[in-house]
Amino acid sequence: MSELAERYLKVKERVREACRKAGRDENSVKLVAVSKFHPIEAIIEVAELGQKEFGENYIQEALEKIAVRPDLNWHAIGPVQSKKAKEIVGKFSLIESLATDSLLQELAKRTKNAGCTQDVLLQVNIGREEQKSGLLPEELIPFAQKVLEVPTLKLCGLMCLPPLDLNPEHTRPYFVELRSLKENLEKELGLSLPHLSMGMSADFPVAIEEGATIVRVGTDIFGPRAPR
Repeated sequence: MSELAERYLKVKERVREACRKAGRDENSVKLVAVSKFHPIEAIIEVAELGQKEFGENYIQEALEKIAVRPDLNWHAIGPVQSKKAKEIVGKFSLIESLATDSLLQELAKRTKNAGCTQDVLLQVNIGREEQKSGLLPEELIPFAQKVLEVPTLKLCGLMCLPPLDLNPEHTRPYFVELRSLKENLEKELGLSLPHLSMGMSADFPVAIEEGATIVRVGTDIFGPRAPR
């Protein structure tokens, strides 16, 4: 068995163990393998082990990989420029990083023209970090209301990238806050939002304990990224 296969299976077991600890069904959590900067050969190897969900941060790199494996479920997990909207509609099963009016308007136009619907998550700048994208918590409700006005967009939940910290207990409060924001948003909008995308290699077991339905794991599966 290759090192890549061993790492992937170890992550899968950690997901199962975190679900057991939290008293959750392991099928309630989607593992997204974050494959940015890694070659398509590595993606194919992991896919052959049963992995179906892959996440990419950069649209051009993602589109090249999607062209090779369109059968997989691809997540756009990085900031998306509005001018790229026409390229991504119909290519990604989930856009996890919707947070700007310009992208919202472009997605509305492109999905209408294509006659398709697009699942989206709203990215929340949970740590209020100036260098990160995302809506501030107080911006969530009015922005979500605008998303609901677009019949070709399906709002599925929230995503966050908490401040980087190697101690997962330090990120737990951010996961608790995102869950609370989702619950409040559901009450305000009067609908169910199935997904919380939170937790990465360093802290995904804690995220699962706090209600994550999507965890995004890159390094612990694919290993360190080669310098670009």
